[in-house]
Amino acid sequence: MDSQKVLEIAVKAADSKRAEEIVALDVHEVSLLADYFMICQATSDRQINAIVDEVVEQVEKAQVEVKRIEGKDGGKWVLIDLGDVIVHVFQSSERAFYNLEKLWSDAPMVNVNEWVS
Repeated sequence: MDSQKVLEIAVKAADSKRAEEIVALDVHEVSLLADYFMICQATSDRQINAIVDEVVEQVEKAQVEVKRIEGKDGGKWVLIDLGDVIVHVFQSSERAFYNLEKLWSDAPMVNVNEWVS
């Protein structure tokens, strides 16, 4: 499965759990880490866990390997490593502090509007 399809699955899964301000960055030209970063936020630890669980469930259903999940115990920033797609789920304050969109500003944004409701 190509990385854009994995990104679409992750975006739709996060959106289904009411993730806020979902953005995706096409980092394949500026990073060796991945093709895409998906970034979203939630208002509570419980919502972060629900988003993470749904993303993991949906990508596994599509037979995509979840390589690693980091930060789930902390509840402020969870990273899901899907290989060519890295999903970042933040608490709002943490997202503002780390500002990954600015850090990776050389990467073009991916239009995810058709994948979210």
